Amino acid sequence: KWNKDSIITFNLTPPDSINAYNVFVNLRNTIDYKYSNLFLIVTAEFPHGKVITDTLEYRMADQNGKFLGSGFTDLKENKFWYKENLIFEESGEYKFSIRHAMRENNEVIGIIDLEGITDVGLRIEENDK
Repeated sequence: KWNKDSIITFNLTPPDSINAYNVFVNLRNTIDYKYSNLFLIVTAEFPHGKVITDTLEYRMADQNGKFLGSGFTDLKENKFWYKENLIFEESGEYKFSIRHAMRENNEVIGIIDLEGITDVGLRIEENDK
């Protein structure tokens, strides 16, 4: 279960301030995940105080309910785009925070415990373009 108040945080010091990087949210889900999409709120805090918050929606399943993640078992791995061509221009530590923002249709109160999400990660890859 992923509680709505559980914020997953990653602190990193980038390898350089010149190259562009692509940033992804990695996520694992089981067949207990009962939605076709996923809403996340991701916050990036820069070393010099700038804060960027994004509300992101990702498709988890097709219209027939088949999960889009990879894997042959009941556990599916997903790699979602977050930021493309990000250059870490400021030296120092960056902080990324991820929390879910799921709610049932026509409900104001969010889902307290989101079932079926087992792991959440952040992946940074150098952009080779």
